[in-house]
Amino acid sequence: MAVPLQTKYTLSPITNNIIPRSHSPSLLRVRVKCSLNPAKKSHPNREKLVLEKRLVSPPPSNDDPTLQSTWTHRLWVAAGCTTVFASFAKSITGGFSSHLLLEPALAGYAGYILADLGSGLYHWAIDNYGDESTPLVGTQIEAARGHHKWPWIITKRQFANNSHALARGITFTVLPLVIACNDPVVHGFVSMFAFCILLCQQFHAWAHGSKSSLPPLVVAFQNMGLLLSRRQHIFEALEKVLYVQFGVRPRSWSDPNSE
Repeated sequence: MAVPLQTKYTLSPITNNIIPRSHSPSLLRVRVKCSLNPAKKSHPNREKLVLEKRLVSPPPSNDDPTLQSTWTHRLWVAAGCTTVFASFAKSITGGFSSHLLLEPALAGYAGYILADLGSGLYHWAIDNYGDESTPLVGTQIEAARGHHKWPWIITKRQFANNSHALARGITFTVLPLVIACNDPVVHGFVSMFAFCILLCQQFHAWAHGSKSSLPPLVVAFQNMGLLLSRRQHIFEALEKVLYVQFGVRPRSWSDPNSE
């Protein structure tokens, strides 16, 4: 039988030899788990005590500098938006010059669907599986867990602060295609896909905003299902399949902070 017990204590000077002063004020979360086995003659009292200490940082305040945009953030967002616009312009001009109108439009629709599905699956995966030690995406998993502890923070981030990392990735991946490719159908797909990925963090922030704080057009698109809405979105069927096949439980089944 396992009995979990969690307590929180404010750090006092007596702990300064364990935790640097730069971390205060912080909370120290202590998790105590006891496992009790039935008594046996050869081992009349077998008890295991596991003590886990985890430093819990407080959430940033509304005026925290980490939520503000820098000029570097703004430059990357400008570069990403310019790259997406150049791809879109090639799709439009190439379509008219080659008398192709339907094909680029259908390719753009496919880009929108794939971006919506892909970003949703990725968000769901890092929310539910892995930890900070997971290769390549460990830092993103840790950031996602922090987001679900304090979901309001994303609504306080300035636009460029929230989107610059995606804009940088879009610039490096789409710009070579803009330079090397002139196919309007390819650019129809690429421009829409890249546009949705670049802005997906902003769509996510709007999904956490109150209806009264959002622009009416955003609310209308959310109600139409064109943008991520304020309702909860999870892949329950896929979670069950993964659990049955591999025995892996998603965090959303047990973590109260998961959405």
